[in-house]
Amino acid sequence: MNLKDIDDIKIWIKNYVFNEAHSHGVVLGMSGGKDSLVMAKLCVDAIGNENVVGVIMPNGNMKDIEIAKRSCEILKIRYYIININDMYNNVIDSIKPILNNEQAALTTVTTFNTPPRIRMVTLYAIAGSLGYLVANTSNLSEAMVGYTTKWGDNVGDFSALANFTKEEVCEMGILLGLPNELVNKVPEDGVSGKSDEDKLGFPYSSLDNFIRNGEKDQFFPKIEKMHNISSHKRNGVVKYENNIKNYFEVQNV
Repeated sequence: MNLKDIDDIKIWIKNYVFNEAHSHGVVLGMSGGKDSLVMAKLCVDAIGNENVVGVIMPNGNMKDIEIAKRSCEILKIRYYIININDMYNNVIDSIKPILNNEQAALTTVTTFNTPPRIRMVTLYAIAGSLGYLVANTSNLSEAMVGYTTKWGDNVGDFSALANFTKEEVCEMGILLGLPNELVNKVPEDGVSGKSDEDKLGFPYSSLDNFIRNGEKDQFFPKIEKMHNISSHKRNGVVKYENNIKNYFEVQNV
């Protein structure tokens, strides 16, 4: 990772947002984590802070809300705080009768994945009205082991970090001149009280070392298992294939 790599990313963002997507700007969720901070900084440098909007979306209380606000203030972007707790409770309360009828219980899969999906709906509601794009803030490390929410934080209109590991995102943040204490802050989900690495069961260094160098340590069996069971998150919508002619594809329209 070097400054030339970062300049290339900025050029790519500017070209995509303004020339290919014909958008007026970018909106992104600001969690207080390094990924959203680095992505926001790249966008600010690429298209100007006046064209970037940050949205902080606590679900009730948010441990890192002050860090999220500080991140937006450092970048000099306008930001808004939308508490999604009422929307979350409405969804959960609405499905409880269905679960009761199906003799099923509310699981952590639902309670953990619903907030990111509500946040994405919120971002698109704002972006669609402003004529902006939603910037995805996910990185390669999280995607490779499925440490993302499908149709939640793993989507967006464009992603500049999707092919970079967690450690490379940190390197990028330092090269961008962002505060070390924010870039190298221990990543956590803000819900469980545990760090990402505690929840994953292995350090990002082990995961990133395998991704880039193919080196397997004592954590590899768990990394491999998580990678295999999360393939559906990386495949998007799986489509049935048929042989019926599609003239858009045949004529390359």
